[in-house]
Amino acid sequence: MRKYFIAAIGMLCALLLCQKAAAQSAEVHLLASNGIKAVVEDLLPQAEHSIGHTITVEFSPTANLKQKIEAGGAFDVVIVTPEAIADLSKGGKTMEGAEISIYGTPISRAGIGIAIRKGSPRPDISTPEAIKSALLNAKAVAYAPQGASTPAITRMLDSLGIAEALKSKTVLLQGSDLTIAAVLDGRADFVITLVSELLPIKGLEVVGPLPDKFQQYIKFSAAVSASTKNADAAKALVDFLAGPSALPVIKARGMEAH
Repeated sequence: MRKYFIAAIGMLCALLLCQKAAAQSAEVHLLASNGIKAVVEDLLPQAEHSIGHTITVEFSPTANLKQKIEAGGAFDVVIVTPEAIADLSKGGKTMEGAEISIYGTPISRAGIGIAIRKGSPRPDISTPEAIKSALLNAKAVAYAPQGASTPAITRMLDSLGIAEALKSKTVLLQGSDLTIAAVLDGRADFVITLVSELLPIKGLEVVGPLPDKFQQYIKFSAAVSASTKNADAAKALVDFLAGPSALPVIKARGMEAH
C-alpha cells in the first residue's frame, strides 16, 4: 500500500511540474499598433527575459486591431490608443477592476511628423503658412485613411483650407508601411504619420514635427485580454512596458514617456 501511495505522490508531483513548465513556456500573444512597432521590436528580447515567456507580436493600425478583437480575435495583451481600449473594455474584451483604468495602462506617446525620401529637397514646415505652401507644391502626399494620426491630419488640412485642393494628389494607403513605401518609391513627396513610425526607416528623412498649432500627441496604452489563459504573464508584460526599463528605448525611438 505504501508503495502505491509513494507512486501516486510521484505522479502528482510530475504532473504539477509539467503544468508549471507548460505555464512558463506558454506564449504571450501581443497585438500592437504600428505606432509603437519600433519600441516593441527593440524591447522584445528584454521583455521575454523579464516575464519568462515567449512573446508573439502582430502589428497593425489601431483601427484594424480593434476590429479584429471585436470580431473575436484571440490575444493576451493589446497596445492601442486609450480611446480604443475604453471601447474594448466597455465591450467586455479587456480586463476590468477597481485598480484597472478603462483606458488601460499608459505606455508612451508620439507626435506627428513629415518625412521625405532621403536626399530630396527639404521643405520648410515650421509654420502654418510654410506647411501650407509645402503641401500645395507637393506632387503627392501620403497618409493612412484610418491611422491614429489621421484625425489630426484631417483637421490640419481643413484649418489650412486646402483639404479640397489636396484631394487629387493625396495617396491614401492602409498602414504606415504602405504610405512610407509610396515616398520611398517616388509616388509621393511627403508621408505624414507618427514620428515613431518614420525614424526607423532607412531611406527616409524626417523633416520635422507638425507646427505646434496642428500637433497632436497620440497616446498608447496596454490592456490585458478578459479571456486570456495566461493572466500573470500578460500582466507582467504590461508592467514591464510601463516600467523604467522601457524608457530608454521609448525615447530613442522618437516617443515620449506616458
